[in-house]
Amino acid sequence: MAELHAVLFDMDGTLLDSERLWDIAVYELSESLGRELTPEVRESTLGNSMVGALAKVYEHVGREASPQNLAESAAWLNGRVVELFAGGLPWRPGAEAALDLVRSAGLGCALVTNTERMLTEIALETLGRHRFGATVCGDEVTHAKPAPDPYRRGAELLGVDTASCVAVEDSPTGTESAVSAGCAVVVVPSEVQVPSGPGRTFRTTLEGLTLDDLRSARAGGH
Repeated sequence: MAELHAVLFDMDGTLLDSERLWDIAVYELSESLGRELTPEVRESTLGNSMVGALAKVYEHVGREASPQNLAESAAWLNGRVVELFAGGLPWRPGAEAALDLVRSAGLGCALVTNTERMLTEIALETLGRHRFGATVCGDEVTHAKPAPDPYRRGAELLGVDTASCVAVEDSPTGTESAVSAGCAVVVVPSEVQVPSGPGRTFRTTLEGLTLDDLRSARAGGH
């Protein structure tokens, strides 16, 4: 079994309690398109890429998901979330301490998110750029989560193999991405339950996370 060399963190819902801000914007967008969003549709978009999430909203409202329509909605959604992010981004419980734990242990650390670079840069003002050796955003890979590309890219930028990495995730989409990339995953669900499966270690919170917990997850998640 590979030694633990790096920890790769998802952002929204894992490090930052930002999904609630996305909720506001996505519900507003759906209403502006002619139909109120349901909690079920919103849940299905969690962890998706921008295009993937918008496609589900467009299907829900019964409008054509043309490239132009999606681009216009993405621009509006990004602008609205920028406004909401500017009001402050709260940490998830234990997240800041988890980042500092990884850094102090001398392990590699990357941020791997489906959020686009523009918004991630705003979030990094809260997260602290100094905490990450690499950052990978959803608009910087060929295929976003749930494809393995983002986590593979994160490991590559850190110069490590995915087999020596633990990913920290909160969503089914992100967990699938990390597992398919070859990472073990510490799953801390926030908005939606994540199915159990090989390579997955479940926690209710990042509070109290230790290096032994991370090494144990790498050695054989359950």
